[in-house]
Amino acid sequence: MYLRSPEHLNFTASLTCSNGSQIVASASIQLTGLSNWTKIELQLLAQGTCRSSRLELTTLNRGIIWLDQVSLMPSDTHKGHGFRKELISMLLDLRPRFLRFPGGCFVEGEWLINAFRWKEIIGPWEQRPGHFGDVWHYWTDDGLGYYEFLQLAEDLDATPIWVVNIGISHHDKINISDIAPLVEDILDSLEFAKGSAESKWGSVRASMGHPEPFLVKYVALGNEDCVFSFYREHYLEFYTAIKEAYPDIQIISNCVGSRVRLDHPADLYDFHIYKNSTWVFLNKTMFDNVPRTGPKVFVSEYAVVEEKPGDGGNGNLVASLAEAAFLTGLEKNSDIVQMASYAPLFVNDNDRTWMPDAIVFNSWQQYGTPSYWMQTFFRESSGALIHPITINSSYSQQLAASAVTWQDSKISFLRVKVKSTLAFSS
Repeated sequence: MYLRSPEHLNFTASLTCSNGSQIVASASIQLTGLSNWTKIELQLLAQGTCRSSRLELTTLNRGIIWLDQVSLMPSDTHKGHGFRKELISMLLDLRPRFLRFPGGCFVEGEWLINAFRWKEIIGPWEQRPGHFGDVWHYWTDDGLGYYEFLQLAEDLDATPIWVVNIGISHHDKINISDIAPLVEDILDSLEFAKGSAESKWGSVRASMGHPEPFLVKYVALGNEDCVFSFYREHYLEFYTAIKEAYPDIQIISNCVGSRVRLDHPADLYDFHIYKNSTWVFLNKTMFDNVPRTGPKVFVSEYAVVEEKPGDGGNGNLVASLAEAAFLTGLEKNSDIVQMASYAPLFVNDNDRTWMPDAIVFNSWQQYGTPSYWMQTFFRESSGALIHPITINSSYSQQLAASAVTWQDSKISFLRVKVKSTLAFSS
């Protein structure tokens, strides 16, 4: 925490049960001469267990105390980078090949004033102003910023996919005549990630403890913004500048090119699907007849959502079966569908703004919904060999199947899946 006070302080930080029945941990410190903001760190060692603990900051002195940037964190996190080990363990069990960040609508904001600004969320945590995530209605201190996302991707051995705001929110936009500073800002973000330690922004990254460049290969220009007529004009400004500075980067468009050829250049196009279980199951063949030339497909958000009672809910077996059938179709069309990711990934059980989600957690527990466990059956798909499969049945439209083989440590594996809508048809 940061403290400032003209008083002599006898200061105590405690973890107590919310009903006041137990002090789980406590640490005290005596302080004087805090006329300027001073960082104070205390270690709390739990002597018991209380699942509804709260943090209490107390003093026996009467006086004036200013507090800011108060944070309570586990001392033992994944690679010391601040993430809870048990949550990262669940991610690693999925063997992720990429990490798309910092999100979708979170990037845009309802209004541009609340969009994700990368330059404001690097450097010391206490110097980050934070911002209001107005789409999902919560304040974030941005301790999880651009650098931390890049670091997390590296820790997961996953390719980072950087989703950027191109001057478009849900309700306002930057005029194209004023777009140049934002284009430059995105180029700066790539220099921060990919530039040498001697470059302007690469040196900032190096000063944070990472002199080696991050392996950023993909940039998504906006999120679900193709609905706006001005998206293409904005898109081309960023596409041209990024390709000129970083020709190796793959650019992802928000416009879907599965039915109509895109009217602008792109390496991939983004496809989102949030539908009921029947729709998701029956559309497992939706990429069968997509043109094999042009941009590849990135299904960056897919999930069964509840359009009728019992369909998606908080996550259930019905939803996961439909999603699994959909993924068999993506496997079959992996020559054109390059990547796919379920969304959303995490939800705090105390703030369920969106349902369902893959992993649910609170301050001491976590579990995977059926959709999470379904994905573990597909974690070997990347790099596997898919085999032709034929279903001879009068119910062939209600069945989905796939067969793949892969090799791990000189051992060959065969995986065969068969799924049926009969299990959840109404």
